[in-house]
Amino acid sequence: MTGLPDVPAAALEDWLRERYFRAEHDISSSGVHNHTLGDLRALDPGLRDGELDSLVFRDGPSLGAERLRAAVAARVRPGPGQVVMTTHGSSEALFLAFAALLRPGDEVVVPDPSYHSLSVLAASAGAVLRRWPLRPENGFVPDLADLRAVLTRRTRLVVVNFPHNPTGACVDPAGRAELLELVGASGATLLWDGAFTDLVYDHPPLPDPSRDIGRSLSFGTLSKAYGLPGLRVGWCVLPAALAPELVRVRDYLTLSLSPLTELLAAVAVEHADELIGPRLAEARRNRDLLLEWAAASGGAVECPVPRGGVTAFPRFPGVGNTRPLCERLLERHGVLVVPGDCFGRPDRMRIGFSCPEGELRQGLGAISAELAELPGALVRGGAG
Repeated sequence: MTGLPDVPAAALEDWLRERYFRAEHDISSSGVHNHTLGDLRALDPGLRDGELDSLVFRDGPSLGAERLRAAVAARVRPGPGQVVMTTHGSSEALFLAFAALLRPGDEVVVPDPSYHSLSVLAASAGAVLRRWPLRPENGFVPDLADLRAVLTRRTRLVVVNFPHNPTGACVDPAGRAELLELVGASGATLLWDGAFTDLVYDHPPLPDPSRDIGRSLSFGTLSKAYGLPGLRVGWCVLPAALAPELVRVRDYLTLSLSPLTELLAAVAVEHADELIGPRLAEARRNRDLLLEWAAASGGAVECPVPRGGVTAFPRFPGVGNTRPLCERLLERHGVLVVPGDCFGRPDRMRIGFSCPEGELRQGLGAISAELAELPGALVRGGAG
C-alpha cells in the first residue's frame, strides 16, 4: 500500500468524529442501535459463571480464535476451500485484502456512490477505479448492464456491498446469480462486503458468494446487524491459499485480536438470531415510518425505498447542498444525520432508521421543521 500516506481524509468519519458525541438524537447510523455487555451475558451461561474471570490475556492465533471462527463458519457456511479469518472490524479485513491483492495500475470496479473504505483504500494502493453507477433515477437499483460496461480484461477486483451503504439498494437472488456469473467470467476476484447481509426486507439474506465462486473474499462485522460496533470485531472468508498473504501483512499491523473481544464476539455470533431478529423487526417498522414521512412531505423529500440495511438516502429538491441543513439540525435540535456530500451527493442526506421509534420521530420532525423554514418550502409537517 505504497500510496497510503497520501490517502485523503474520510469525509464521513470527519463529519461524525465530534458530532457523534454531541448529538442528543442519532438518526445517522448505518447500524442497528447498540446492545450492552449485559445483553450478551444474558445469552450465555458461561459469561455469567466465571468465564470472563478465568480468561487469560495471551496473544491470539493469527487467523483468530477457533471458537469465533467456527461460529462464523457455521453461520456463513462458506464454500469448499475457504477459511475464516477474524479481524479488527471488516475495515482491517478490507485493508489486508487490498494490500495482498493489488498492484499499481490494477483496475478495480467499485459501486458509485460508495462507502469510503471500498474505494479509497484501493486507490491508495495505486489501483485505477472504474465506477459502477447506481443511478438515482432508478432508485439506486443495481443495473448489471452498467456493471458489464465497466468490466475489462484489466479488471483485477470487483468490490460490492449489498445491501448497499448509503442507499439500502440490494440485488435480489437472481441478480446475485447474474453478478457472480459476470465476475466469474471476467477473471476478476470478487470482494463482497456483507456488513448488512442479515438486514434485508424483501427476500432471505443472500448466501455467501464463495458457495458459487471460488475466486472471492467476503467480509462481515458485528458493527451493523449485531449492534456491537464497540467490540471492533469483523471477519473475512477467503480462499485458504490466500490466507498466508493476509497474515503476512497483518504481522506488521495488529498481529491478532484480544481474547476478550473474541470471546464476546463468539457469543454474539452463536446467538445471532436472538440479537438481530428484534432489531430487524424494529427497523422494518421504522422504514415504513420513514417512507410515510417522505411521502407526506409534499415533494420536499424524495426517498428511494431501502431494500436492505438501515439507512435511506433521500434527495431534497431545492436544497443543492444539505450540509448547512445538517449543521442546523444538530445545533438547533441535537439531531445527527449525515450530509450527502460525504458520499459525493450533496443534495441528499443519509438517515439511519434503526433507532427507537420515538427518536426517529423526533429526528424526522426536526428535519420537517427546518425544511419548512426554507424559501418556497413544500414540506407538510413532521413525523411526531
